Amino acid sequence: MDFDFCRERHEDLRTFSDQQLKTHYEQYGRREGRLVSLAASRAGLISLVRTIAPALEIGPFDRPILPRETAKFFDVQPSEELRKRAAPLDDRDPDGVPHIDYVSPTGDLSIVDDRFRLVVSSHAIEHQPDLVGHLRHVARILDADGCYALLIPDCRYCFDHFLPPSNVGAVIDAHLEGRRVHRLASVIEHHALTTHNDSLRHWHGDHAQEGRGDVQRIRNAIAEWQAAAGGYIDVHAWQFTPQSFREITATLHALGLTGLRPLRVYETPHGSNEFCAVLVKD
Repeated sequence: MDFDFCRERHEDLRTFSDQQLKTHYEQYGRREGRLVSLAASRAGLISLVRTIAPALEIGPFDRPILPRETAKFFDVQPSEELRKRAAPLDDRDPDGVPHIDYVSPTGDLSIVDDRFRLVVSSHAIEHQPDLVGHLRHVARILDADGCYALLIPDCRYCFDHFLPPSNVGAVIDAHLEGRRVHRLASVIEHHALTTHNDSLRHWHGDHAQEGRGDVQRIRNAIAEWQAAAGGYIDVHAWQFTPQSFREITATLHALGLTGLRPLRVYETPHGSNEFCAVLVKD
């Protein structure tokens, strides 16, 4: 919590002492989604890390966070294929796709043979079938003083609202199983058990349930999974809140399963569907 930032940003808190700010945040601010640090917002976190080099960004698609001139990029498809994907989409820009330095259709970071001071991902970690394996690979390519900066969807304020936060037992189970593609359950959840993705509506308590659990959607999900014949289907493997992500990553580190520990996991700002986190190498 940045006390000076809080006083400057929130006019009603300008006369509060540090202790009063802490108390107010625990009683009201967290629930209200008050921004209490520059790094707790997408724009703020990006402004703080974009000058760090060498750096790798995972999954930039057409909206890279890091400067193309100094960063390297990893994605599940090469640049040409990403541009083809972006072309028919109204909210995407094919010209925004950077050169992809490392390509793995299953998101396998073991193909990366360089080292970096910074790894960044935005709405990518929840797609990793083996979260432990992913974090281990990130730790492997980070320098000793390196960090992993993440933007992560908060399941309470996105289309995953009705899905419970993932737990560390399921995460460890996926790792010991050696999971490389998503379970049928995840495909069904994505297609048939999700809801709208309007974060502000979720903040206001409007979660809706149109079509949720629709039998035909479940049939379609099963058909897609069967047609993939063991291939990768891109859906969410995990659902997180700031608290659950903090607990999972801290527990994995304490168990010696990963070499990354949570340095900062910020709360989700009001109106947003994502939170920011920074993991550091131990």
